[in-house]
Amino acid sequence: MKDYLYNEFIEERKIYIKDIPAILLRPKTTEEVFKTIVFYHGWSSSKESQRIRGQILAMFGYQVLLPDSIYHGERNPIDYDSDNGELFWDTVLNTMEEFDLVHGGLINKYDADQDNITVMGHSMGGFISAGVFTHNEKLRSVITLNGSFAWDHFNSIFKEENNLKMTEKQIEQEVIINRLDPIKNIEKLKDRPILMLHGGSDTVVSVECQRLFLRTIEPINEDKRKARLIKYPNLGHFVTTNMMEDGIRWLRE
Repeated sequence: MKDYLYNEFIEERKIYIKDIPAILLRPKTTEEVFKTIVFYHGWSSSKESQRIRGQILAMFGYQVLLPDSIYHGERNPIDYDSDNGELFWDTVLNTMEEFDLVHGGLINKYDADQDNITVMGHSMGGFISAGVFTHNEKLRSVITLNGSFAWDHFNSIFKEENNLKMTEKQIEQEVIINRLDPIKNIEKLKDRPILMLHGGSDTVVSVECQRLFLRTIEPINEDKRKARLIKYPNLGHFVTTNMMEDGIRWLRE
């Protein structure tokens, strides 16, 4: 069993918001409400794998929720190498559907400041964060780490690289993906705070997805600083301490 690191300055609890297992971390303070970050893990990962990132964020004054998505962690893990994209998108879409439960639970039971909630995530969690933020105007900001705001563009690359033959379910999924794709709902994102952190040599999720999104949103933003992309040269599909630091600095601006 993994020996987890604990921090004496951070309160940590395992909780359930309805049937969604999660880890909740918050600084040990006398605050009545907390600025809050919902941090989504990537494909084949889990809430436990994000604990150190959650602790870093909590040390800077944030309450952090780390939920398990379906097929991950406590929620019936699968053979991730055998998936051809169907369950990836199932996970993204289902996690988006669950967000209202998460949002309500954070405000009603866990003292979240309803005016200061950010979504953040790595890889698949970056896709989820982009989708959740796009379709929830009550959220303050979003940070994606090696994710994508251009779902259809990513999907086209994925299908071509893997020479996929589309199943009936995938064809049905594409209709939903196209409808919810953040870049195709660009007006919902106008002048809202967006930070994209991405490895310049990422071969899993190309940084071109985020460049395309930035080129699309910049002309409609009145404040050109609202959407920002930071590319890390020679970095692959990983999260670095520089990314975490840049994300925290941006949140404090």
